[in-house]
Amino acid sequence: MLLGLCCAIVANLFALLTPWVLKYAVDDLTAAVTRAKLGRYALALLAISAGGGIFRYFMRRLIIGVSRRVEYDLRSDFFSQLQRFPREYFDKARTGDLMSRASADLGAVRMMAGPAAMYAVSTGVLAIAAVGMMLWIDTRLTLLIVTFTPLVSLMVKYFGQAIHTRFERIQAQLAEISAITQEALAGVRVVRAYGQEAAERAKFLAASDEYVARNRKLILLQASFFPSMTFGFGLAIVAFLYLGGREVIRGSLTLGEFVAFNGYLGQLAWPLIAFGWVTNMFQRGLASWQRMLEVFDTAPSIVDGPTAQRLPEPVRGRLRVRHLTFAYGTGPVVLHDIDLHVPAGSTLAIVGATGSGKSSLVHLLVRMYDPPPGTVFIDGHDVRDVRLEDLRRAIAFVPQETFLFSTTLEDNIAFGAHAMPDAQRRERVEEAAAIARLDKDVVQFAEGYQTRVGERGLTLSGGQKQRTAIARALMTAAPVLVFDDALSAVDTYTEEEILSRLRTVTADRTTIIVAHRISAVRHADQIIVLDEGRIIERGTHDSLAFAGGPYSELVRQQQLEAELAVS
Repeated sequence: MLLGLCCAIVANLFALLTPWVLKYAVDDLTAAVTRAKLGRYALALLAISAGGGIFRYFMRRLIIGVSRRVEYDLRSDFFSQLQRFPREYFDKARTGDLMSRASADLGAVRMMAGPAAMYAVSTGVLAIAAVGMMLWIDTRLTLLIVTFTPLVSLMVKYFGQAIHTRFERIQAQLAEISAITQEALAGVRVVRAYGQEAAERAKFLAASDEYVARNRKLILLQASFFPSMTFGFGLAIVAFLYLGGREVIRGSLTLGEFVAFNGYLGQLAWPLIAFGWVTNMFQRGLASWQRMLEVFDTAPSIVDGPTAQRLPEPVRGRLRVRHLTFAYGTGPVVLHDIDLHVPAGSTLAIVGATGSGKSSLVHLLVRMYDPPPGTVFIDGHDVRDVRLEDLRRAIAFVPQETFLFSTTLEDNIAFGAHAMPDAQRRERVEEAAAIARLDKDVVQFAEGYQTRVGERGLTLSGGQKQRTAIARALMTAAPVLVFDDALSAVDTYTEEEILSRLRTVTADRTTIIVAHRISAVRHADQIIVLDEGRIIERGTHDSLAFAGGPYSELVRQQQLEAELAVS
């Protein structure tokens, strides 16, 4: 950057030589015109232009190149920052707004770091040097001319602040448009199912109209800004033509000096006009940078603590929860005094009504949300004192809402195992798919495991997406498997097939199954029943089924539903 700015200074010093050469040329040629003189001055001007052009090329190459690398680093850092945020951040942030910051705002920051910085230095040097040369030629005339510059400064101050404010509002509205677009595209099936295409289009058009209106206000401001700058400078030129012409007539200023002075005054015009353009870019860039900083300055709430340690190998997967009470922020308590022990290699099933706290409990085990200190342990270590990387590697989590990437089926299954050799990876994918009973569907796909699943797995059914997520979890060597209602979209026959196959691979893994159907949990070593965040029953299927409590009631209810379905 420093080298590029030095090239900018040298390039402008070359530009300053042109009026000076013209000064000598005019005075010399006024006395007598010869072919030799014309050739000499023409070559001098060509040499100056060539030298200035070379340094101007390197100025742009270096500074604009730096701004592009800054943009690359900022985009990478921005994405990395988003990856560090916990789930609760994205519960509040809008995807479209974040995408707007990563594209439009980042582009404005790059313009500030590159072209704006380059022209600020370039025009600043040129303006100072041009005024210096004008003072050299005629001090009194220069002082009279520069009296018009305070008018320009006042214009810059007023318009600069107004541009900053209006551009902030424009970027906020652009984020709103991005959010509306993203939500409409992501929920296109819901929109069509409810016949709300016209309503969504109207919402988008209203946001677009507001965006246009805010841009028009900025355009009107800019349309006043540049003419105002030109008008202020135009007054200076008119004053020079009158006063400088009088000095030439009187003989106190040579014609060559008049031409040179006019040349430097012309060079001063671009910095003053460009100063407004640069101010505009800086104001836009600063407004966008403030929006970027809102993300960069947000500290991730779930991070490795100063005392975080590696999870000792081998990880056995023994889980312990001690007197866990938890609430989301300042909301109501969702888990009350939870206490349980899951031996390594055993299976825990969690059942309960909707909203009883099942998903909250498993989210705390994998630190999707942070549990209170001293409440959740793995192999005797508080999960808050274990490195997040080690904890996430030790637990394979199948969430309630399945997410698939818009790539091939094989890539989705092998998402957590990209480091494997291709042959081994393909073999493991097929094994995991067979356990999840996805293999019987894959044989019907024309491209097999290379079938593209579409955005969010659009081309797959709900059951197929869930089975793909199960296969993805089984691809890892994690000693702990967590299935958060991962079989809800699977029919009972396929569910039984999956569970029987899972029992063969989970014999030495700690497994947690969250489910509503009794058929999914009957073989668990331990079952807990949650109600309003409290454990109200605990035991095996056989002991709870005849205890006369909520679990046995759930068993009878589902048996009745099954009998009615058969009849």
